[in-house]
Order: sequence, then structure tokens, then C-alpha cells
Amino acid sequence: MRRFFRILRRLLLILLVLAAAALLGFWLLRWRGLILYSHESNPEQWEVFGVDVSSYQGTVDWSALAEQGVDFAFIKATEGSLLQDKQFSANWAGAAEAGVRTGAYHFLSYDSPSETQADNFISMVPVTEGALPPVVDIEFYGEYLETPPDKEHVQAILDPLLERLEAHYGAKPILYVTYRSYYNYLAGGKYDSYPVWCSSPTLFPLLPQWDFWQYSHSARLEGYHGAQPLIDLNVFRGSKAQFEAFGLG
Repeated sequence: MRRFFRILRRLLLILLVLAAAALLGFWLLRWRGLILYSHESNPEQWEVFGVDVSSYQGTVDWSALAEQGVDFAFIKATEGSLLQDKQFSANWAGAAEAGVRTGAYHFLSYDSPSETQADNFISMVPVTEGALPPVVDIEFYGEYLETPPDKEHVQAILDPLLERLEAHYGAKPILYVTYRSYYNYLAGGKYDSYPVWCSSPTLFPLLPQWDFWQYSHSARLEGYHGAQPLIDLNVFRGSKAQFEAFGLG
């Protein structure tokens, strides 16, 4: 019986040590800004803070967002070959007027040619001095949530689109990814020269390299009125000086 209690005490001690190490590790990551809660806007550990928006946020008061520490915004412009976000032009102009640096994003379709998708985006998004590079959003929708398209099919659409956007805007596009889309289509070195914007709620991205971190899908800020009361939050991986130079060649 004594031997049993000695073993039990040792197990409890080991569990306490592991729990303390886990707690210490958690707070170390929090202190370093590598764990961010979904409601945390303008986190102090990061120098550059931003949002991403679409027509779901409705009418946006960009001055109000800027007052809450928003330095940049990724704004939805297009989807596939036909869809154009009805709030894009107002958001693009309003953000610039408020001093918020903007980047436009395109939601990649697996169902239409790269040529017409590029035409759609270029028709909507002006070449703008100081803007962030264009973004291609690579994720899943509809039937592809259950049965993702194969890698060769996706790259056959993605590669010409990236080439066309880079030639038109003079900067390598940013690739917006989830873990699933990154490891399905981009891992392996072929796209290592492209900037990455990673969706990873709460915990810093576990990718080989990344430049922007979308850490929340469920925040609330003041200054927008639309069907969606929530807004996505992001940080840039770098200093303000690095951000100001980012994407400018």
C-alpha cells in the first residue's frame, strides 16, 4: 500500500510540474503576443494592426476605425469571374481618406478561368500608389468543403492569375490561406517567394513563413453598420517601418 501511495504522489507531482510548465508557456506566449484572444483589438505587443472587410460590414466609418488603432485594411473586391463587392469603391476611398493603408482581395474560384478572374479584379481595383499588394484568397466553399479540388487543378488556375496580377500591380500578390489550403496547394517551396496572410484564430500561425496573421473572426469594433456585426482582426509581422516599406519593391 505504501508503494502505491509513493507512486501516486510521484504522479501527482509530475502532473503539477507539467501543469505549471504549461501555464508558464501559455503566459510566455501571451506576453510575446503569440496568443491573441478574439476580442483583442490593437494588441499592444504588435506595432501594426488591421481589419478585413466586405459588404457584410455594410457602411464603414473609416475614421472611427482609425481612431481605434486600425493601420491597414484588406477590402474584398471580387470573387471569381463575375462577382464584385458592392461596397468596395466606398471602402477603398474611405479608408484612404482616413489614412488607413488598403489592400484589395480576390476570392479564388475553382470553377472559372484565371483570365476572366484577373479581368474582374483589375476592372475593380485601381493601381494605387502606396497600396498593399493584391491578395488572392485561397479557401474552400460549397461542395469543395467536403471534396477539395486536386492540387494540379488549383495551381492551373492560380499560377496565371498570380502572374497577371503581379505584372499589372507591380508587386507579388499576397496569398491568404488556411492551414488546409496552404498544405493542400502551396507547401513545398514553389510559392515561397509570395507573402502569406494566414488565418489562425488565437494561436500564431504554424507555417514556415508568414507576413500577416488573421487572429480573430469574431471581434466587434465601433464604426460599421451591416448584416454582419463581427469583424476580422489582423496584425502585421514586423515593425511600422517594415510595414511602410512592405510591397513597395
